Amino acid sequence: MAKKIARKPSSKKYLDFKGRMVMLGFGSIGQGVLPLIFRHIGIKPSQITIIADEMRGGEDEAKRFGVEFIKKRLTQANYRRVLAGRLGKGDFLVNLSVEIASTALVEFCQEHGALYLDTCIEPWPGGYTDPSVPVSHRSNYALRETLLKLKPRYAGGPTAVIAHGANPGLVSHFTKQALMNVARDTGVKTKAPTTREGWGKLARRLGIKVIHVAERDTQVSPIPKEVGEFVNTWSIDGFVAEGCQPAEMGWGTHEKTLPPDGARHKFGCDAAIYLNRPGLLTRVRTWTPIEGPFHGFIITHNESISMADYFTLREGKRVVYRPTVHYAYHPCDQAIMSMHECAGKNFKQQKRQRLIVDEITSGRDELGVLLMGHKKGAYWYGSQLDVHEARKLTPYNNATSIQVCAPVLSGIIWALENPERGVVEADELDFERNLEICMPYLGPVVGKYSDWTPLEGRAALFPEDLDRKDPWQFKNFRVV
Repeated sequence: MAKKIARKPSSKKYLDFKGRMVMLGFGSIGQGVLPLIFRHIGIKPSQITIIADEMRGGEDEAKRFGVEFIKKRLTQANYRRVLAGRLGKGDFLVNLSVEIASTALVEFCQEHGALYLDTCIEPWPGGYTDPSVPVSHRSNYALRETLLKLKPRYAGGPTAVIAHGANPGLVSHFTKQALMNVARDTGVKTKAPTTREGWGKLARRLGIKVIHVAERDTQVSPIPKEVGEFVNTWSIDGFVAEGCQPAEMGWGTHEKTLPPDGARHKFGCDAAIYLNRPGLLTRVRTWTPIEGPFHGFIITHNESISMADYFTLREGKRVVYRPTVHYAYHPCDQAIMSMHECAGKNFKQQKRQRLIVDEITSGRDELGVLLMGHKKGAYWYGSQLDVHEARKLTPYNNATSIQVCAPVLSGIIWALENPERGVVEADELDFERNLEICMPYLGPVVGKYSDWTPLEGRAALFPEDLDRKDPWQFKNFRVV
């Protein structure tokens, strides 16, 4: 096991910021990242404005830091009016909200010369669940394709960092570092590539077929989940919304056939497929070092598509290499019970929510990337942050939220250091710079090899049609 214990965070100021900063949303991530912004960026409370439809428990924090809070719900009808006069050239919009269209906000910022960051690509209300919209168009693939149409229009404009939290975001940087580690350990001499094509060639040379974003959250609250309540360690609205979208994954060139309920999109880059069922009900076999083998859920995330697209190699128009990429997530046990209740009510979200932070008594969030198919089998690289260590690192966080807040901070700093890069995804950022900023907040960052494959323990009780010559085909991952 290659293990790196990150240094303890200092109060280092990475840079000064003289402009205005508007933060949309003030849930678990907004509350968690605000102290980090003041700790590591030279900025005054009077420069920051929070706009959200409710405080969600952040009253004491806003008061403590002396930050202006405006209680307002942004809509298609009012967002331009509310933001007008608050954002101009050199200012920064940090979007940590739900149900405010990212594309609309990026366009507004480009028009006004403001920088931008979000943690996922959001639609307006109904964009995830409107049954009148075809399944393909309710996907993260479709949201990404719509936003990426802005790239050529705003090339060289103010930097807009798209989908940069834990995942999507941090995991793209983990993946690049993991590739470098596997290269070192398998005798492949290489410098870190500097181009998209270079990273694709390295992944192909190493034999990477599959990349899981493998996460197991074991944080525990002593307060039992009640009937009619959704409990989670991070944004409940965000989790339910993405769980109701179709299961999605980047689709590798080694895959022989589509899953029975799988389909390709009829537009865009063609780097991903979707299943005609929600991610909240789609399980998959995966592995992390502490948990070992477990069943996660293929909750759709932007990185499943962006990473598969980023590592794609083409000869002319023909795709010659692409890995299969998807999320494999097991949330905390109380969230699992909440998911089952929600699904059993035809995906009608419970009226009561409980975000667990201070009440957590134990547990960790083991979040990393699992690279499979190379000479050494499987390699997991990521963070194993315990909740008690998370509390020592920064206030208003648990082990899950800080893994999002740290890359939000690093994304803001990177954008300020590179203010004229236009629209960029996490895969296009400097992975070493972002890891440098994030590492002090991630606890033990571990790399471990394993001989685990998704065929382990299969067909023991019931016969299955398995191709043991190629354990990396997606049909062998699915749990029906």
